[in-house]
This record gives sequence, structure tokens and C-alpha cells, in this order.
Amino acid sequence: STQPYRTDKIVQYLLASVCIVFLLYTGRSLFIPLFFGLLIAIVLYPVCKWLEIKKLPRSLAIALSLSIVMILMAALVFLFAWQWQTFSKDIPMLRDKLAASLPGIQQWIDATFNISITSQENYWQQLMSAGNMQSFVQSIIRGIINGAFTMLLVPVFAALFLYNRSTFVAGIMAMAGQSMKAKLPPLLKQVTHSYHKFIRGMVMVYIIVGILNSVGLLLLGIEHAILFGMLTAIMTIIPYVGIILSALLPISVAWITKDSALYPLGVIAIFTIVQYLEANIIFPSVVGSQLNVSTWATLVAILAGGILWGVSGMILFIPFLGILKLFSDEIDSLKPINLLLSR
Repeated sequence: STQPYRTDKIVQYLLASVCIVFLLYTGRSLFIPLFFGLLIAIVLYPVCKWLEIKKLPRSLAIALSLSIVMILMAALVFLFAWQWQTFSKDIPMLRDKLAASLPGIQQWIDATFNISITSQENYWQQLMSAGNMQSFVQSIIRGIINGAFTMLLVPVFAALFLYNRSTFVAGIMAMAGQSMKAKLPPLLKQVTHSYHKFIRGMVMVYIIVGILNSVGLLLLGIEHAILFGMLTAIMTIIPYVGIILSALLPISVAWITKDSALYPLGVIAIFTIVQYLEANIIFPSVVGSQLNVSTWATLVAILAGGILWGVSGMILFIPFLGILKLFSDEIDSLKPINLLLSR
């Protein structure tokens, strides 16, 4: 009699999981800015609470707290603009050197991969054709518009969460069962604390990545290695795009100042290796340890978040995993999940 019961429970869990995944995927346009706003609200809650204790009105405390985030974002934009301005000065020299070395590169590709020079030129002509360039530009414009819309919604959601936090907590308490009402207030405090640990873990990741980048560039003898290494680590806050754009500067410096093409290739290899270590070892280990979640579960959350929500999911699913771990500590029916998530 227990076997059919267990089978029914498994089917229910599978159906619930499928429904949740479907809802998260189809509603990602709403959930991504909503949960980014929740993340920022929880991180800023202690600052906002401290300002309110100092007799500031809640609205003013929220405005000052969000201003801290805006200043940090403005600093990142300034850093990006400064890097691009510095890099743009080397573009003419870089273009001339590329034009001079292009025949040698084409011959190397022909000898190594057996791709003729004519085939290479035809490929680039097709790649740079009007249709491909138009679709590429359109995808960039769509990405910029979606990103700008999300960036506008995130502080709005964060402000609403902070201002109406008492109402949200009361709603959660009302939906919770009698068995959870006593456990819920300390559990919510633990959730806030876990988000802080997550942010602290992220800072540690950027420091470790910056050190590894700097050491690799120093071994290659690249000028301003520490500056380039740390700037590239900071720019990884902007996923994918940040590492590519920030890496252009040390790559171009290596190409211009060194006599061999092996040096810029070495810079690319260093950043590739460090990014692989960051994605598969450093980030899961450091952030997972801050949230007291196993490394494999953290890696699964990163991959699942990337499949469902793209880069935003890779960022947001980690603290979600920490919250699930906290609830599974207190709810008996989630003990099997707790065993899988625990370090």
C-alpha cells in the first residue's frame, strides 16, 4: 500500500516541478526585474533600517539607500568609459599591425586547419554581409532596450519592497500554516543574513579573480599587469560583455609592446583559464560556502538559471538556492532536499 502512495507523491512533485519551471520561463520578463529588486531590497534593508532609527522618514531612507547603489553603478559606467577611451587611442596602431599580420595569420590557418585563404575571405564576406550585420545590430538594439527597461524597473521594485515590507511580511505570515508561524520570523532574518553572505562571497570571488589575472599578466611581462587584472575582474560584474571588452585593453597592449603574437594569445589564454576556474570552481566553492550549500548544487543552480533566465538566472538562482536550503532546514517534508543541498 505504501508503494502506490510513494508513486503518487513522486508524480505530484514532478508535476509541480514542471509547472514551476514553465511559470519561471514564460514569466521571466516579470520575474527577473522583480527578483533583482527583491535582492537589492534585502541587501539594503539594514542600511534603510539604520537610517530610520536615526529618525529619517522611510521614503528618504529608501532614497538614500538606493543612491548608494546608483553611485556604484555610475562608477562602473565611468570605469567602462575610461577603459574604452584609453583603448581607442591604440586603435589606429592596432589596425595597422593587424593589416600587416593578416597574411601571416591566413597562411597559418591554411596550414593548420586546411582552410584556404579564398575560403577564409568568402567566410568573412558572408559574415559581414548586409543581412548578417542588420540582424546583429537589431539583436544588440533589442538587448539594450530590454536591459534598459529592466534597469528602470529594478529600483522601482526595490523601493516598493522596502517601503511596503511590513505588508509583505504580514502577507507571508497569513499564508503560512500554524506550524510555520513561530518559525517564520527567525527564518526571514536568516534569509536576509544569507543574502549578505552571498554579496560578501561575490566580493571575495572578484578579489580572487583579480589576483589570478594580475599574476598571469605579471608572468607574461605585460605592462600595468595589476591594474589590468583588477579592472578585468571588476568588469566581470557585467557578465560576458564585461570580460570581453575589458580584456581588449591588455590584449592590445601586449600586441603593440611585444614582438611576438604569442603574448596576446597568452593574455587570451590567461583570461580564458581564469574565467573557467571562476565559473566552475571559485564561484561555486566560495559563494556556496557562504550560503552553506554544496558545490555541485551551486553549479546546478548556475546552469539551470542560465537555461531559464540567461545570465540573470545565473546570478539570481544562487541566493534562491540558499533560501531553499534555509527552509529545508526547518520543514520536515523538505529533508530529502536538505540532504542534497547541504555541504
